[in-house]
Amino acid sequence: MNYKIYFSFLSITCLFTWMACNVGNKEQQAQKTGDGYMSEIADSVLDREKPTFVLAHLAKVQTALSQSVPILPRTDSLDEKQKKAQAIAIQDKRFQQYLFEPSSQKATRNEIFGVYPARASDFTEKTKPLCADGNCYRVELYNYAINATSVALVNIASNQVVEVTTMPQTQPDIPNYLKDIAIKLALESPLVQNALGFKPEAKDALMSDTKTALNRSRCERSQHLCVAPTFVKGEKALWAIVDLTDMRLVGVRWTNVGNAGEFGSVTERTLQNEKLTDCYCKTEQKLEQGKWKLNYMLTSSDGMRISNVHYNNKLVVLNAKLVDWHVNYSNTDGFGYSDAVGCPYFSTAAVVAVEPPRILDLMENGKKVGFVLEQNYYSEGWPRPCNYNYQQRFEFYENGSFRLAVASLGRGCGNDGTYRPVTRIAFAGNDNTFSEWTGKDWKSWDKEQWKTPQPNPSYTPEGYDFKIQNAAGQGFFMSSGHGQFKDKGRGDNPFVYVTLSTPDKNEGESDLVTIGPCCNTDYHQGPEKFIEPTPENIAAKTLVVWYVAQMKNDDTKGNEYCWAESYLKNGVYSTRTYPCFSGPLFTVISKS
Repeated sequence: MNYKIYFSFLSITCLFTWMACNVGNKEQQAQKTGDGYMSEIADSVLDREKPTFVLAHLAKVQTALSQSVPILPRTDSLDEKQKKAQAIAIQDKRFQQYLFEPSSQKATRNEIFGVYPARASDFTEKTKPLCADGNCYRVELYNYAINATSVALVNIASNQVVEVTTMPQTQPDIPNYLKDIAIKLALESPLVQNALGFKPEAKDALMSDTKTALNRSRCERSQHLCVAPTFVKGEKALWAIVDLTDMRLVGVRWTNVGNAGEFGSVTERTLQNEKLTDCYCKTEQKLEQGKWKLNYMLTSSDGMRISNVHYNNKLVVLNAKLVDWHVNYSNTDGFGYSDAVGCPYFSTAAVVAVEPPRILDLMENGKKVGFVLEQNYYSEGWPRPCNYNYQQRFEFYENGSFRLAVASLGRGCGNDGTYRPVTRIAFAGNDNTFSEWTGKDWKSWDKEQWKTPQPNPSYTPEGYDFKIQNAAGQGFFMSSGHGQFKDKGRGDNPFVYVTLSTPDKNEGESDLVTIGPCCNTDYHQGPEKFIEPTPENIAAKTLVVWYVAQMKNDDTKGNEYCWAESYLKNGVYSTRTYPCFSGPLFTVISKS
């Protein structure tokens, strides 16, 4: 789960007028906007003859559209088992459900993006027994016409499609051949070459397979699949916006990344560490500490997932995980990345784990009060610009409370970013009720809904703003982050969603592709997909809480946040990080 960049064209009317008056010009010069430089190309320019490598791929697309089952399969880098899983999925009627426009029966464009060995995080309680023999594969299909992802879970031993889940308004990670097309389109573009002042090489392209969506552009209006190969030049980064639906470069955008200094590499190919893959990506690990007992593993794109969490032999959390990182670099232009974090083994994540999880003591005032399960994720080139470093922490207290904390450790691809991590917590119990503090009393939520950030949020004297409890009054008070956790967090300003747990619909029980866009500033962060258009009743049910924090990065000297910088130490460059932590605390409700 990597993915969408949102980008807007501020001077669209003036631009198209200029283009109409300058038909002979094939490229437009960079145009100054309020917070950087932005260039676009009009449709008349974009529709010129496409390069041969694009035409070759589009010929394959046309061949697929003419077939009785119009799906373009993967033909690269698949072993025999993956090929078999793909073939079984393609023939399944549920997998074929959206291949044709209902009114005309014309074929829609569909491509298999990924075929991966399924792992524990891909299963629900319903599908786990059907894949117990270890022969299941996950097959991902993208429908360009309706911007939807279908995922088939296939058992190649029984020749059976175990489950098919279709998620609207989602895009899976792109395969390498599309990444290569995007890079080539960027490298060959005169617009990119003129902006940089030189022709870049493929090795210079960063974040090439991280999906992007561009506000008020075709990427958003027509919900096209877009990515942004990015090139660093000095203290700026040039984003080359490539529309993979239309197979063309649609514009470029500059961001400021600050003085990068002489960063060194954080690691030498530890991304392929066999112990990490074998021990934490393929199977679940069991952990017991004090009164806590749980399972944990690294998912392909939902970070580290904990599950079957018990305290004092009582099941309290079904599972919890970090679904997305949305990074917005402009509230006016609306563009950025949607990142995913996870395991490097057959991963769909943009930022992957580089070392095993760590188990640490949780200390307060010099006293141990619990333990921490912690995982770091790095881009391979971190800490250089346009590379990312994220941390995920599960903090478990001896008294039964727990906190889900996540942080960006910089540096990212700009100094004007807003980070929005999406976390999901499924609570145990089939009679839970969720309530919010109004400032005077507790008000329960009867239906699925969300709470947007408030300018003056209300807290109880103890600092609680929500609670989840069962009919017996057992459960947790929830404290949203507002700078109280002594981790230098400056407040989360979160969106909070509550949905009904529906394993039969698989609304996040298994590994999710990126569910939300990077750059929306309203409640459209992804979890609303499981609420709209008809919220379900959640009174005395099994509930899922989604938490989307918002942290603004800062490179101001002395006030750094969500940032990283280089400095000389003993004559060599080292890295200093300024993490921005966020996440809610769940305090166990006392029996008294």
